[in-house]
Amino acid sequence: MFTIDEKLFPVFQSPVTGAPLAASDGVLRAGDETYSIQNGIPCFVPSDDYAANFGAQWNRFLKTQLDSYTGLPISRDRLRRCLGEELWLQLRGKVILECGCGAGRFTEVLLAEGAKVMSVDLSVAVDANARNCPIAENHRIAKADLTRLPFAPRQFDVVICIGVIQHTPNSEETIARLYDQVKPDGWLIIDHYTHEKGRWSSVKPLVRAYMKRVKPEVTLSVVETMVDIFLPWHRRFRNVYPAWFLLCRISPIVTFYRLIPELSEPLQREWATLDSHDSLTDWFKHLRTAEQIEACLRGLNVAGLHTTENGNGIEARCRRPA
Repeated sequence: MFTIDEKLFPVFQSPVTGAPLAASDGVLRAGDETYSIQNGIPCFVPSDDYAANFGAQWNRFLKTQLDSYTGLPISRDRLRRCLGEELWLQLRGKVILECGCGAGRFTEVLLAEGAKVMSVDLSVAVDANARNCPIAENHRIAKADLTRLPFAPRQFDVVICIGVIQHTPNSEETIARLYDQVKPDGWLIIDHYTHEKGRWSSVKPLVRAYMKRVKPEVTLSVVETMVDIFLPWHRRFRNVYPAWFLLCRISPIVTFYRLIPELSEPLQREWATLDSHDSLTDWFKHLRTAEQIEACLRGLNVAGLHTTENGNGIEARCRRPA
């Protein structure tokens, strides 16, 4: 039977009308509205929409980016940097809304730090998340659109959205809807792709234009073929700069030989396949400068705004004034 402890987490409400939802006969119901509950996960969207490829990749690469799988603190270090030391040291007991949870690379870190986590994703990645980080007293999962979240505003201590906003239809709208969920004196933690040098001198945008039109059920096999062809060359020339530079212009795949050399060869292949699929099949790939992200957040009247260029692009954190 589906239950949720209202003392630990905000209650679900209709993303359409805002009416409170009650569990009844295996669904959440408010008047004529009903939302299914599948394996303990409420579903507030009828399909994966533009995120279908993401759902497929996270269920295929279920554990690839989990620190518990790699034995390296890759996700932990990235999350800690985005949060900042002040918030990192206060995670225990915080009620956190994790948006775009994927397979749970950050979920497992947050839970290990003693947070209470509500994980949300638009895609069937929620199933992968539940397998890696099972639903429990301190962890709940929902399938929902980040711009139409099934919660009343201003109920979460922390809202985290890392590696996601650039893939939504409108970055500024998504940021505003995420900020809606932050409590007074609570935190918003986000990142966003920014402009890269050499982006248009690479074949990747052309390959992505083609891959966006490939059926989701075959994109992974196409990317795996690309990795078969190009990964040996990346491995061979990883420490030969002129050759590496040219290779990165003509190769469509993403590799980690230089960025995370500690990964074993099997993991290098997994990460290359996963990230290449991620970067070549996303329907939306918005780019923003630090100034644009700052302008968006200042327009929401945030406090304590901090931005830096790191990781995937621009990382930002701020608070809702008390």
